[in-house]
Amino acid sequence: MIVPWQDINSDTLNHLLEEFASRDGTDYGSYETSLADKVDQLKVQLNQKRILVVYSELHESINIVPAEQFKE
Repeated sequence: MIVPWQDINSDTLNHLLEEFASRDGTDYGSYETSLADKVDQLKVQLNQKRILVVYSELHESINIVPAEQFKE
């Protein structure tokens, strides 16, 4: 289920984006980027609808996924 990111408390959304940005294997290119910059980049992608916040009832978890990977 897609969760409208605009409906998520701003602190909660920031924590979610920080957790996602700091996962192992998350690649932001050939140079080091601060966590704050990574979160800002993710917010831009949310605004552009390139990524989505998705809740899985089966796994009782929330995740960020590329929009093209999520099929309703």
